[in-house]
Amino acid sequence: MHNEQAPAPLVLVVEDDDHIAQVLRFMLERQGYRVTHLADGRAASDYITGAGSADIPLPDLVLLDVMLPYIDGFELVAQARVRAEWAGVPILMLTAKNTERDTVRALDAGANDFVIKPFQPNELLARVRRFLKLGA
Repeated sequence: MHNEQAPAPLVLVVEDDDHIAQVLRFMLERQGYRVTHLADGRAASDYITGAGSADIPLPDLVLLDVMLPYIDGFELVAQARVRAEWAGVPILMLTAKNTERDTVRALDAGANDFVIKPFQPNELLARVRRFLKLGA
């Protein structure tokens, strides 16, 4: 019996710190996920606008840094959430600022969850798994 295996979930990582981005890519790919990395808010904004077209796949999950060059993570969440095709895409925000105000802002903007940097790899992966299971 031949069954087509669905492609591995695609995680979009938007992170301007190259070291953190490499760590995230390594962790996620080791778990079998596909990873697309964008390093600034302008690239992420273009991706959000074009996602769902033939050449830009809609991700299964987004890991989004708050502090980004050009356009910050709060604005990017808002951009994604006004687009119907992004309605079901879980967005986890990453921030170095552990303040209640930022957490509230991220959740109000439409983020599904919030992870404080420096993050614990296993905790982050557990959150990723939880959201990808919900969407499955």
